Amino acid sequence: MRSLTKFLAILLVVAVGGFAAFLATWDIPAPSQKVEKVLSDDRFPR
Repeated sequence: MRSLTKFLAILLVVAVGGFAAFLATWDIPAPSQKVEKVLSDDRFPR
């Protein structure tokens, strides 16, 4: 039972490390849609 727990702990550490490496190297594309929003003059005090 102890070896099973050790194996699962090692597997969990390897999985988390692999996921972290994947996120660190993933080239996420930038948004390509243009965003325009009209702001009213009332929101800016003079």
